[in-house]
Amino acid sequence: MQQDTAVTAIAHVIQLSVAPVFLLSGIGAMLAVMTNRLARIVDRARVIEKDVIQSGIDASKMIQDELHALARRARMISRSITLCTATALFICAVIAVLFLGAFLRLDTELTATVVALLFVAAMMAFFWGLLMFLREIFVAAASLRIGLQQVPASKSVPGSGAPDSSKKTGA
Repeated sequence: MQQDTAVTAIAHVIQLSVAPVFLLSGIGAMLAVMTNRLARIVDRARVIEKDVIQSGIDASKMIQDELHALARRARMISRSITLCTATALFICAVIAVLFLGAFLRLDTELTATVVALLFVAAMMAFFWGLLMFLREIFVAAASLRIGLQQVPASKSVPGSGAPDSSKKTGA
């Protein structure tokens, strides 16, 4: 009879842990999006720096501003990744506490309190992580340049693929 109650208790814990596992999948997807954004930011900065070094010119204010915006975005997305990773860790702790509470037959009130606190901590970390992600998106949109309206006609933008009109082409 006691075996049946233990199996029932574990089955109940498995049912309770399904929702946090799905939450972990969603957080994993968000982390994938964020790490891809970070990779794109780093790649763009490397292209600009490489083009500046290869051209042998001093970086113009516009290039320095773009590199500064990229560095700022990288810091924000890194913080967002850190907070979302902390969220995943809190959710893992929720699942672990659920199972430990069932296996060790801990006080249900204590287990419920710990689970609730861990879940609230997870949601707060996720909230702040998403806010930081949103800030990074706003910075990206604010620093977005489409076309060459901000570039003087005689200059080229490193990494843009636009030819430098100040160089004469041989015919």
